[in-house]
Amino acid sequence: MSNDIDHMADNESATGRRLDRSQYSLEFCDTFEGPDLHSTKWIPSYLPQWSNTERARARYRLDSGVLALMIEEDQPPWSPEHNGGLRVSNLQTGVFSGPLGSTAGQHKFTEGLIVCEAQTEQRLYTPHYGLIEARVAAIADPACMVALWMIGFEDVPEQSAEICIFEIFGSDIGSDTAIAGLGIHPFGDPLLHDEFLKIQLDADVTDFHTYSADWTPDCVNFYFDDQFVAKVEQSPNYPMQLMLNVYEFEGAPPSPYPKKFLVDWVRGYQQADPAAARAKPASTVNV
Repeated sequence: MSNDIDHMADNESATGRRLDRSQYSLEFCDTFEGPDLHSTKWIPSYLPQWSNTERARARYRLDSGVLALMIEEDQPPWSPEHNGGLRVSNLQTGVFSGPLGSTAGQHKFTEGLIVCEAQTEQRLYTPHYGLIEARVAAIADPACMVALWMIGFEDVPEQSAEICIFEIFGSDIGSDTAIAGLGIHPFGDPLLHDEFLKIQLDADVTDFHTYSADWTPDCVNFYFDDQFVAKVEQSPNYPMQLMLNVYEFEGAPPSPYPKKFLVDWVRGYQQADPAAARAKPASTVNV
């Protein structure tokens, strides 16, 4: 872990830099005012092609402009054949799969995956570069992890990388400090390499904080409460979708239910410069 945290020394020239949104225009925003999720923005099921829509369905509640993604006591594992007792409540902004029985589908997280439920293709929000961020409150429960990440839409199999904007394990949360994971996993993308960092945050992350990733053609810059924390100098060059979720791991000590990952808002921006926007493919937008 110390090597990952020390990676910040490679970014000394950026120390103190604050996030500047002035060059961006807002194209996706959800403040979860309710009474229910926007079906034009979110698919409330986790990688349903490898399981089925019902078993992978998110448990959630909207209350006074805050989304609570929940793990409940009676919630089934999302894919016991491939992920054991792992339980997930997830919202995603796209879905793609091949036909039943095929191997074509998003985020091949293990070997031997076969499409169990064919999906109608949906591209609700699939940006190609931009600024993605969320204001959330993590869970200090050692059985849980919360995350916001992006995956390639993967209708082209090699376009499969992940940008992790943040992941926080409950076991890594203290009273006024936490460790957050962020970076890139290539999966099937041969043009990228694994570059995943662990960053110490001097804050109580069970309170609301903002996590941001500025994704450009050359790199991804990461921010915590608008303060620069890390950079990876590589970048997926294709549309990606958002994945917002809470996990509960099998075999962890029992703790009270429901377990609630609170989300104040999620936003996506594109560069405001029309010339820059024309230089790259447009994303699908729902604001």
